[in-house]
Amino acid sequence: MSITARAFKYGDDINTDYIISGKYKFKSADMEAMAVHAMEDLDPGYHDKVKPEGGFLVAGKNFGMGSSREQAPLVLIHSNTKAVLAKSFARIFFRNAINTGLPVVECDTDLIADGDELELDLETGVVRNLTQDTEIPFAPLPPVMAQLLADGGLVEHFRKHGGFAI
Repeated sequence: MSITARAFKYGDDINTDYIISGKYKFKSADMEAMAVHAMEDLDPGYHDKVKPEGGFLVAGKNFGMGSSREQAPLVLIHSNTKAVLAKSFARIFFRNAINTGLPVVECDTDLIADGDELELDLETGVVRNLTQDTEIPFAPLPPVMAQLLADGGLVEHFRKHGGFAI
């Protein structure tokens, strides 16, 4: 599975309240309505930049720290974020992302600049920076996680297979 999109780069320790502020989490279950507010505390224009063509959210260390709520990855999906690339992830965010169908990749994001055009190959474990003509390797996901992503997340996987079949 290969995805091409533009990089939108941020820093370290982006918590789930930066992804979707707590003031919105409890007001609606409509992910499309909430997606308008994705990343707005760090970048009020994030949704408008990413929604039309999609993009990669690129960050540093400890992305997704904070609450265990699944709204954070869902809001990113509905904002047309194609994947999150970071040096490291909070474990609960990482699993919630896979379970909701949002690709997450741990790699050296120092080699990516804001606005770079990237191609993400989840099967081979390579991020190709088309702007800088470089490649960044990463460890591909285990087969079970790759299958969950391919099926669109855990719920869609269960619908498709009638249970947890790989």
